[in-house]
Amino acid sequence: MPKIDFLALFSPKKEKNSTMCPACWQKFHRLTGTRCPQCGREQEKSEICQDCQKWQRAYQGKILLNHAAYDYNAAFHDLMVSYKRYGDYILCQLLSELAKEDLVKLQFDYYVPVPTNPDHQQKRGYDTIWEIFNPLVPLTPLLLKKAGSGAQGEKNKKARMQAKQNFFLNPEFRGTITGKILLLDDIYTTGRTLYHARDMIWTAFPEVEIESFSISR
Repeated sequence: MPKIDFLALFSPKKEKNSTMCPACWQKFHRLTGTRCPQCGREQEKSEICQDCQKWQRAYQGKILLNHAAYDYNAAFHDLMVSYKRYGDYILCQLLSELAKEDLVKLQFDYYVPVPTNPDHQQKRGYDTIWEIFNPLVPLTPLLLKKAGSGAQGEKNKKARMQAKQNFFLNPEFRGTITGKILLLDDIYTTGRTLYHARDMIWTAFPEVEIESFSISR
């Protein structure tokens, strides 16, 4: 049940009720402590984490800045299993609410969602990332994903890091992109997906600035 007070009751501006009760909100851990300055991972020291050090060597310093909101804990894992594996579509509203507070603070020229594998999209009936972020920011469908490339969530860390480029530019997109792009994804695990997405965009628009946002890290 939503909390109601006199201020909210008589205010002309009505607040939208949360999709979660307070008890469930407490299960999600917001990233507010010491973090990696590049990917947002929570850790003991405020220095670049080992994963980002590997990307720094691989890309000669052209490391991706990722903004993250929540820790990938058991509650977030269970939420994503229900949403993606079992197709509980209505949970996109909950994920939008988790992302909103941090995402609206980031001002970019283009917001590009990481596309879903077309095989998985056909099975579920919806694009998991698009449905989360579409209510929050204007999306630009700049990228598409190759069919048969498999899901990153089904791979171990080594397999993720060795995954080949599986994105390509959307042939239906017309125009030139300049300015700043924010890539949007649900989870940042190793960063392999987001780096692949950035690489593909840079093949066509090498001058743009690209950062990323993930709900969880």
